[in-house]
Amino acid sequence: MSNYQISSALSESQATIADLTSSDTIQKGTTPPADSQTAANLMAAFGGESMANRKYLYFAKIARRLGNEEVAKLFEETANHETAHAFAHLELIYPSSEQTVESVLALAAAGEMYESVTMYPDFERIALEEGNQAAVSEFQEQARESLEHAGIFEKAAKRFGALKKVEAYHAARYQAALDKLKTAKI
Repeated sequence: MSNYQISSALSESQATIADLTSSDTIQKGTTPPADSQTAANLMAAFGGESMANRKYLYFAKIARRLGNEEVAKLFEETANHETAHAFAHLELIYPSSEQTVESVLALAAAGEMYESVTMYPDFERIALEEGNQAAVSEFQEQARESLEHAGIFEKAAKRFGALKKVEAYHAARYQAALDKLKTAKI
């Protein structure tokens, strides 16, 4: 494939991705029930697109290390497209119009806790049974980091909650002062 063919294909696919992920294309009120097969399929599709993104970034790193910048850029551009696909799936799973700072922090913390207390320990156990010490070490490290991430998200949620209360207090004070001024003018 020539540089022109690669650039042309990328441009066409960028336009397609932009169309797929635009807010006009995503229909409101189409969120599937959480326990539906469509919801499961969206999560699986999100997982696949996310893994493709990371895999292609890894392949770009390898191609660059091997001296092929053109292929590295091709993988990086395709990884960006995979991200757009994943975001389109996420918009259907967690519609942005329904999210709050609190809800996304809670979702993130819960995901990291799941990884640290369930997923990685299960993976570690299986790797131990299979005698794969490199995987055991990797899973242990990732479990520790996931627990740290969960703590960071939980602390952020608490700080945000406290900040919200402080802002509400100040807003009420400002509104009272404004009401007082309006009453005085009448």
